[in-house]
Amino acid sequence: MRPTMRGVMRRCLLVVLLTALAAAQSPEQRTARYMESIRKQPPLLLAFAHDLPKGGDLHNHLDGAIYAEDLVDFAASGGLCVDRTSSRLLAPPCDSCENYTAKPAARCSYGDHVLYNQMIDAWSMRNWKPGDESGHDHFFGSFDKFGLASHTHVAEAIAAAANRAGMDHLQYVEFMHTADGGAAAQLAAKVEWHQDFAKMRDALLSAGMKDVATETGKRLAADDARAKEILKCGTADAAPGCDVTVRYLYQVLRGLPHEIVFAQILLGFELASSDPRFVGLNLVMPEDWYVPLHDFNEHMAMLDYLHGVYPKAHITLHAGELAMGLVPPEDLGFHIRASVERGHAERIGHGVSVMNEKDPIGLLHEMAERNVLVEIALTSNDMILGVSGDDHPLPIYMKYGVPVAMATDDEGVSRSDMTHEYLRAVQSYNLSYSDLKRMARQSLEHSFLPGKSLWSQTKLAFRLAPACAGGAAGADRLSSRCGEFLAANERARMQWKLEGEFAKFEKKY
Repeated sequence: MRPTMRGVMRRCLLVVLLTALAAAQSPEQRTARYMESIRKQPPLLLAFAHDLPKGGDLHNHLDGAIYAEDLVDFAASGGLCVDRTSSRLLAPPCDSCENYTAKPAARCSYGDHVLYNQMIDAWSMRNWKPGDESGHDHFFGSFDKFGLASHTHVAEAIAAAANRAGMDHLQYVEFMHTADGGAAAQLAAKVEWHQDFAKMRDALLSAGMKDVATETGKRLAADDARAKEILKCGTADAAPGCDVTVRYLYQVLRGLPHEIVFAQILLGFELASSDPRFVGLNLVMPEDWYVPLHDFNEHMAMLDYLHGVYPKAHITLHAGELAMGLVPPEDLGFHIRASVERGHAERIGHGVSVMNEKDPIGLLHEMAERNVLVEIALTSNDMILGVSGDDHPLPIYMKYGVPVAMATDDEGVSRSDMTHEYLRAVQSYNLSYSDLKRMARQSLEHSFLPGKSLWSQTKLAFRLAPACAGGAAGADRLSSRCGEFLAANERARMQWKLEGEFAKFEKKY
């Protein structure tokens, strides 16, 4: 009996010790331990990634965020037609739905599964396979096909994209959106082009650029209000998107003639300086196309000049969305550094070609020192550039202390979402729970929301600002000093909310 009793006592002692050990672990440590236990079980890891609080999505094109199924609905409700051969939307009048007509109404696709599936595949990367058309060309070619629907249903697009973000446990999104409806481009056509940027700015302002900014703000305010109606915000049936804070980056189309690009950049600076909904600007369109390549240095000069006029306006830039073979080698060697140093970018979108830059290690150190965040879009980089796995620089950025955050880019066209971006990052790079939490925190730390940060330090560890130090981040109860600090700083409030979401999430484990 004695050996048996000793065995029982040993087991009891072991249970007590393990219980004490578990109790001694923090909720974050227990959550990290659970994630490690399911690392090789993708379905469980997917569920974990879905419920994970993700902070913000800082690189999200509104047009590309909409799934093709929603775009078909937009086209049908707008009475648009579709070219059966190319799947490109056309203005009415349309042919009837019978007899396999060449220009049927988009609504005809509801009763024609062949046409419906053809439209979904043409407007997204669904079912795309390498062949005559590259992933790059299919991806960017889709926008011209469905653009007539997205451009005429902005409020519906905002509602759909914000709601998907809410369901994906995001709390903040910066949508890239060319919100003026082409007004800046029309204004540019009325003035003479000046190589002297100061004269060009004066000419555009004299021609009515501030009026364009005012009207753009009114247009967006109406679209925002309509989106909230669609989501039933403020009612008992409010959709998840109602809990997402939405801001906008004015989207400059850098593939257009330089007078239009300058006018749009100027409008972006004006909006970011006068309308709180616009928190900054970005330059878009494929970096490898002729005009963005040919005019790249001129675009940087425009940004450099206008940044001097509007120094408080925020800038994030697409840079390094390139790969060897897509452009000549010499075009791989300077875009990221130039965007940071001459374009005054506080964040970089993609940054895939960083190791092709001149002195890449020096650039990585510089980006870390300047605290320039990289918006990482793994699915997009794979589909467009064919860069993934060990070829992607995400681990390099992390190794050199460059802040990073996951982004969806064009989740509707890519058929992805933020959950799968996080899942892909974990599975491709063996990231830890601590890595994921850091990325979510960095997304809000580098957002363009106004106000001070919740954190006094973020590089080595996240330390609370003095006003809130000593308390539990995200707690419902907080000191009067911390409450006053949060009330005065929107960015800190959003970060405090994220910490609260993490506390709820970690309690489950």
